Amino acid sequence: MKNILVMGSGLAGMTAALKLAEEGAAVTLVSPAYSERAQSVMAMGGINAALNTKQEDDSIDEHFADTMRGGSDLNDPEAVANLVQRAPEIIRWLEEIGVNFTRDEKGRVDLRNFGGQKKKRTAYAGARTGKQIATAIIAKCRKYEAAGQIKRLTGWRFHSLLIEGQECAGAVLLHENTNELQSLVADAVIMAVGGPNGVFGKTTGSRLNDGYAAGMLLKQGVEFSNLEMIQYHPTTVHTPSKRMLITEAARGVGGRLYVIKEGQPWYFMEEWFPGYGALMPRDVVSQSIYKVCNEMKLGINGNQEVYLDVSHLPPEIIDVQLDEVVSICSKFLKVNPYKEPIPVAPGIHYFMGGIKTDKDHTTNLARLFAAGECSAQYHGANRLGGNSLLGAICGGWVAAESSLLVGPMDKAAAEKIGEQQLETANQELQRWEKRANTSIKGYVQIKQELSELMYGAMGIYRKERQLLEAKKRLEAMNNDTAESWYHHHFYEYKTLSANILLARGMVESALARKESRGAHQRIDYSEKNDTQFKKSTNAVFLNNSICIEFN
Repeated sequence: MKNILVMGSGLAGMTAALKLAEEGAAVTLVSPAYSERAQSVMAMGGINAALNTKQEDDSIDEHFADTMRGGSDLNDPEAVANLVQRAPEIIRWLEEIGVNFTRDEKGRVDLRNFGGQKKKRTAYAGARTGKQIATAIIAKCRKYEAAGQIKRLTGWRFHSLLIEGQECAGAVLLHENTNELQSLVADAVIMAVGGPNGVFGKTTGSRLNDGYAAGMLLKQGVEFSNLEMIQYHPTTVHTPSKRMLITEAARGVGGRLYVIKEGQPWYFMEEWFPGYGALMPRDVVSQSIYKVCNEMKLGINGNQEVYLDVSHLPPEIIDVQLDEVVSICSKFLKVNPYKEPIPVAPGIHYFMGGIKTDKDHTTNLARLFAAGECSAQYHGANRLGGNSLLGAICGGWVAAESSLLVGPMDKAAAEKIGEQQLETANQELQRWEKRANTSIKGYVQIKQELSELMYGAMGIYRKERQLLEAKKRLEAMNNDTAESWYHHHFYEYKTLSANILLARGMVESALARKESRGAHQRIDYSEKNDTQFKKSTNAVFLNNSICIEFN
C-alpha cells in the first residue's frame, strides 16, 4: 500500500486525497485549519467546461484555444489539453457526488459568460460554487476518514521537505500553537498549499495561504516558474483586513464598467473592446482601469476606482446569481447594487506562477508533486475566470495518479533522513527560544514594509527602477539578522524569511522578463517580444542567490 502525504486541504488537496483513497492508498492530509476555511470555499463564479448546453457550438478545442490565448502562450499546452479534455468529466463527477449546479429552463447545467471566452462555458452553483463543491468533496472524504484511509492532521503546518539527493522522502511538520515538530516519511508528497498571499498582505485570498511553504520549497531547491505573473482582479473592494472580491459573474450576467466623463457615464471597456466589453481577460480589464484612473485621471473622486453597475439587471438575476455581491455591498460598502453602482478597483487575486510542474504535476524532485494554485502549468501569463476551480480539481486528480506510479522507497533510509532533519529543526527551534529580543522591529512592522515594497514594485505596471530598488531592499532585509527580529511565534519567524526569499524570486523574474505579456506589464518594455520571451521564467535558489533562466 502506497503511503502519500498531502499538504493542504483545499480543493486540490482534498481531490488528491480522495482519488488516492479510492485507489487504496493510505493518505495523510495536513492543513492548518479545517477544509471549510480553505480559500477554495470563497470561489463564487463557477467552473469551466465545454458542455455546449447553450448550443453555441462550443468545443474542447475552443476551450483550449481560449485558455492558451488568455495565458499569452506561456501555459503548458500538454497540460492544458488534458485540463480541457477532462473538464466535462469533472462536471459529471461533481454532480454525482452531490454538487447542485444551477439548471436552465430545460433542466440542463446552466452556463454563463466569463472573461476571455465568447462562448458560455462557466457552470455555477448559485453564487457559491466553491462552497458547494468543497462541501460535496468534504463529505466524500469523510467516508474514507471514517474507514481510516485518510488521516487528517489539522492544526499542523508544513515546515520543510525531507530530501536526499534529488529525491523527496517526506516532510517535517510544525504545530503552529505548540511548536511541536514531527517528521513524516512518505512514498510521495503532494503540495497543495495555495497561493502566497502573505507576501503582499491584503489580497482577495485566504490569510491561511501565507506563502511560507513556497518560500521554504524555493530555499530547498525546488524550481519555480513564472513568479512574475500575478493576477490583479479588476473588481475588488477594500475592507479593513483584506480585499473582497466582486465576482466576475457580475459582468458575466451583464454588469457594466464606467466612469463619469464630461458629465456622462462612459463605458470605456465597451468602447475600447467591442464584442467583449467588460468581459475581456482580467489582465486587460485591470490594465484598462489603471489607464482610466492614472493616465486619464477619471477615477471616482480622483481615486483608483471605477463603477460597476448591475442596477439595470432584473432583480431576480441579482437575487439568484449575485446574492453574495449584495451581501458584500451591504456589509462593507453600504451600497444597494439594485439601485446604485458599486465602486471597484483592481486587487491581487491569483498567482499564476508557482512550483514548476509538467503535465503530470511532477517537479524537479523525484516523489514530489504539486497541484492547485501553488503549481504552475495551466494558466501561463493570465488565468481565465472559471479555470481556477477546474485546475484545482484536475490538478489534484493528476497529481494523485502520478504519485501512485512512484516505485518502492527505502523506508529505513528515509526514516534516518527524517530523524536527522527533525533534529536540525528542533535545534533551530531551541535557538529561537533562547534568542535575545533586542530589535525594535516587530513582525507586523516588517510584514507591512514587505507588503508596501511589493505592491509598489509588482503592481499592474512595473518599471526597472522600482524593481531594482525592491531587489536592493529585499536583499538588505534578507541579510538582516533574522534572529534579532521580534516574533511572538516561531512560525512567524520562519514565515518572514520565507516570504522575503519568495519576494526576491518574484522581483528577479520580473526584472528578467524585459517585455509586456499578460499580467506582467513593463512601462519600459511596453511591447510583447515573442522572439526572446515566449517562454517561461525558471527561478532556482543557488548560493544565496536567485538564478533566472527561460524555458
